[in-house]
Amino acid sequence: MSLSIKETTSIKLDKEAKERAKVIFKELGITMGDAFNMFLSQVNLHKGIPFEIKIPNDTTKQLIKEARLGKNVEDFSFDEINK
Repeated sequence: MSLSIKETTSIKLDKEAKERAKVIFKELGITMGDAFNMFLSQVNLHKGIPFEIKIPNDTTKQLIKEARLGKNVEDFSFDEINK
């Protein structure tokens, strides 16, 4: 049985995303470090990012651009999309 050697590292994170994630990790009973170690284990297992990453097509790029400008965006609730 081998013991894992821990190492401290420094990374720059989006502050709001980090704080929201910390709430979720707390509910799951894990630390931020645990979560990152799980992510790294999955990267090694999959030999790449463990989820799909795509470059959006031209239509999607245009919709993202419009949404960022507040165009063609309607208010909705998550209850509406979860029906």
